[in-house]
Amino acid sequence: MAELNGRPVLPDMLLTLALTNYGHFTSMRVDGQRVRGLSLHMERLVRDCGALFGASLDPELVRRYVRQAAAGLGDSFVVRVTVFDPAIDMGHPAEAENPNILVTVRPAASLPLPPLRVKSVHYERDVPAVKHTGLFGLLHSRRAAQLEGFDDALFISPDNQVSEGGTWNVGFINDNGVVWPKADVLPGVTSALLQQRTDHATLPVTLADAQGMRAAFATNTTIGVRAIACIDEAPLATEHPLLTQLRDTYQAIPGERP
Repeated sequence: MAELNGRPVLPDMLLTLALTNYGHFTSMRVDGQRVRGLSLHMERLVRDCGALFGASLDPELVRRYVRQAAAGLGDSFVVRVTVFDPAIDMGHPAEAENPNILVTVRPAASLPLPPLRVKSVHYERDVPAVKHTGLFGLLHSRRAAQLEGFDDALFISPDNQVSEGGTWNVGFINDNGVVWPKADVLPGVTSALLQQRTDHATLPVTLADAQGMRAAFATNTTIGVRAIACIDEAPLATEHPLLTQLRDTYQAIPGERP
């Protein structure tokens, strides 16, 4: 299902998005017509709209479109809200200032998902603070990792610091507790919700540090908290009391109705 500004999408309406790929989005897992961290998702959309278009975005209008898209659907699914200007000109992107709201729906995977095997890749996202639609580098890194037998890529900066995964934040567990890497990353809603509710430290984490952790995990709205089984050839424990605590904490967060 896809709707643009609350109406069914015709293919021509998406040509600009497909050809320029300039926009931003957020994805929300809906369970029982409720979204964990809905307010944070709305804050992200408003913030990123200002950053990319210099324009305001009405979160109540977005919520109305999400309610419309979610009406009558099953227990669990993922709603993505993409904001873009159909009139953008590649030669004059500074003139793009009329954001439109595209809402799409797809099935949600059953949780928990099996542990991830990740390969370290030297890569830094463009404008990491914005959840933008420029996914080429992320998907190319994921594809390269999968061709080598892994599930996904873990991004490493030029100075060998761990930042994030392709479409997820990463956290670690050491002898002292939960550690989030101090790096330029996309500020994830799931990681923010967990950080608000659990003791943790935010520290620089090198690749060697990451490979020597007690455990590691990926977080985003569609997967919750997902264990990481290995980084490159270094195995990690996929069962740990703090992993269970993080999963339980996330599952206990009450959802908000759109």
